[in-house]
Amino acid sequence: MRIVVAITGATGTVYGITLLETLRTLGVETHLVVSQWGRITLRQETDYDLDHLRSLVRHMHMPGDLGAPIASGSFATDGMIVAPCSMRTLAAIRIGLNDNLITRAADVTLKERRRLVLMVRETPFSDVHLENMLAVARSGAVIMPPVPAFYTKPSTIKDIVTHTVTRALDQFGLATTLAPRWDGLTFHPSAPDSRPGQRDAME
Repeated sequence: MRIVVAITGATGTVYGITLLETLRTLGVETHLVVSQWGRITLRQETDYDLDHLRSLVRHMHMPGDLGAPIASGSFATDGMIVAPCSMRTLAAIRIGLNDNLITRAADVTLKERRRLVLMVRETPFSDVHLENMLAVARSGAVIMPPVPAFYTKPSTIKDIVTHTVTRALDQFGLATTLAPRWDGLTFHPSAPDSRPGQRDAME
């Protein structure tokens, strides 16, 4: 497989890094673009640098290189993930503003009817954010905010991040065993339970 990964300046660079690490483990060919503000956030939020990211991918492209292979629909890929996706990038994708390689690659992904997953990061969402997400979703993108699940009983930030990345990769049919998956309730809240207080807590 071949997947384009973009890291923008929104908080949550760790999602992009974990995604790249996982894709490398799976043997997926990756093409990475990190925006100018994505590079700044990388330094602010982590102990990693661009050299580390470069070591995780097959190809790394400059955000201003609109002549890169991933800027053309004739360059076949299995899709693209923007992790994290800033509201600025979301807005540009919505209106087809191909002003850098990230937004151009996303535009190409949509027009070629390939999978585009946007891990949007902002809170709370304004009307503008929500309208942009709805418009892009109607165009075929998957809007996937990195919302943590707690049924996995995470004990570290890495547990939370890995689970979200696992769910994002599900969108491409890439199944991993890096995070636990929901397998149903172990008891029913309407049935007697041997654990004192458990039923009351559910109610």
